Amino acid sequence: MKSIEIKNKKAKFDYEWLDTYTAGLQLQGTEVKSIRLGKASIAEGYCYFKDGELFIKNMNIAEWSHGNIYNHDPIRERKLLLAKRELEKIEKATKDQGITVVPTKLFISEKGWVKLNIAVARGKKNYDKRQSLKDKDAKRDLARLKRY
Repeated sequence: MKSIEIKNKKAKFDYEWLDTYTAGLQLQGTEVKSIRLGKASIAEGYCYFKDGELFIKNMNIAEWSHGNIYNHDPIRERKLLLAKRELEKIEKATKDQGITVVPTKLFISEKGWVKLNIAVARGKKNYDKRQSLKDKDAKRDLARLKRY
């Protein structure tokens, strides 16, 4: 069985990660089948709290090709499954100005469950993003020099 890993590459560039968590997802059957085919995107997704529960919105899971009238809505909001103390910790952190929860990676665990890595993060300013690019270029140049 091939492993499925769908990453949010913009999250590392746009945000400074403060803390990370692994959450389960409340999904329908056709959604799981689409994820197993790799037909999902978390790039535009974001997390928010409603009634003490954490939800993800704008995560796109394409409709399953063999689904009929029982197919799912591709961009519906989905509940994230976390322990109560983790939810309380995340909600407390998001009360601060500029702190948000972003999805970072969607994957299938060894047991076959669909999991989502999320990060409590602070948005980067433009100069921070430029510095990240400079650091990345410097690291690439060093690796290139080490090869020779």
